[in-house]
Formats: sequence, structure tokens, C-alpha cells
Amino acid sequence: MEELDDATTTYAILSHRWGAEVNYKEMIGLMKMGEEKREEVKKRLGYHKIIESCEQAAKDGYKWLWIDTCCIDKRSSAELSEAINSMYRWYQNAQICYAYLNDVGESTFPTKKDDRFDKSNGWPEWFVRGWTLQELIAPREVKFFNKNWVPIGNRWQLASTLVDITRIPSEVLTSGLAGKRLSVAQIMSWAAERKTTRVEDRAYSLMGLFGVNMPMVYGEGKKAFRRLQLEIIREYNDQSIFAW
Repeated sequence: MEELDDATTTYAILSHRWGAEVNYKEMIGLMKMGEEKREEVKKRLGYHKIIESCEQAAKDGYKWLWIDTCCIDKRSSAELSEAINSMYRWYQNAQICYAYLNDVGESTFPTKKDDRFDKSNGWPEWFVRGWTLQELIAPREVKFFNKNWVPIGNRWQLASTLVDITRIPSEVLTSGLAGKRLSVAQIMSWAAERKTTRVEDRAYSLMGLFGVNMPMVYGEGKKAFRRLQLEIIREYNDQSIFAW
């Protein structure tokens, strides 16, 4: 584990649906653990996800990989707040983002709704999570992998299908938000059916898309979204925000 400047470092980054993960404390203390605890950590799907994504990054020629589960020390509220406020930039500055779809077993990307994904509107669950919206848009390149780490396409190749899934315009998917004349309501609509584990993250996960920052106050509940609206109003002269 090493702290580097994201603006000058060449690195890959992971986007994924959280499950049984390995956190920062466990990762840095892995070799100091008792054997029983270490073996328990190594059996977690989150540990295998770290190993597989590191192997993929090395295969692609990257020395560094950033993963949110084990690269943020969530014991520190200051570090967590800084990370959340920096998240969009970190994904934007990565050379490539690996989007890991843990519920896709086939070696091809799903091109139509499927009852297997009935809990996530017929598509892989990654597409209904709040944080993965900015993780789809911000990076310069997104490469999708199935649950066995088989590559199943990139954002450019899959643009037409991704438009159907997300309702995000193809020009945003292929070249990002910069220079696009989009209303606040349109950007908000992309997140309308997405879910987050914490209520506050519905707001926090949108900050980067609007280029605003605000302190994290977990426990504030729906007030977080009202604070986000106020920050957006300060930045944009766009009445469409009142639709939300």
C-alpha cells in the first residue's frame, strides 16, 4: 500500500458491487494475523477480487491499482470524507477502469433484459447501484469482466446497449461530460432508479457528476440530498433542479 499523486501516476481502478470484502486494516495487517484469521480473509470473494484485478492490471502493464474497499481507511472520518470528495477525479484520472460484473457468468455481455436479473430491472446489479454511475462515466476507458474475470467488452463497443440500460446519451458514454450541455434534471434522471446501502450516499455519489463538494455527515439521512441541491444551485443557473 502506497500513497501516490493521481494526476501524475499511471494506474488502473476497480468498479464493483460490494459483497464480502477485505478492508484497509485487514489488508495491511494480513501477514501479521493469526493463521486461522488470515485463511478466513483469503477465502472471501472480496480477497479473490483483489487478487484477480491486480493480476489483470499487471497483465495490462500497470504497476498500480486502486480499489475502494482496501485503499480507504474508513476508520478515519477525515480520510473517508476526502476520498468521497475525490472519488470522481480518481476514476477520471485512471488510465482504465475494470467493471466487475459478479452476477454475469456468460462470456458475452447481456444485450437484453433477463429474468435472472429480476432484482435489478433485468440487467446486472452493477447497473442499479448508486456509486457505479460516476464510475461508468468518469473514466477514459471502462472494460467489463464477468464473474470469472473473462473480458466481455468495453464502454465504446457496448455503447448502444449501455444507452438502453442507463438512458445516458451515447456521446456522454463515449467522451464524458466535458463540453456537454446537459440539464441538472437530465443528469439526476440517470440516478433515479439506482440504489445505495446508505441513504446519504444517494447524494454523495452524485457530487462528482456535478463538480461540487461538501462534507460527509453520515447519520443526516435525507438532509444530504437537500445539501447537494443547495451546492448545485450555487454552481448552476438551472431551474430544472427543482424537479427533484
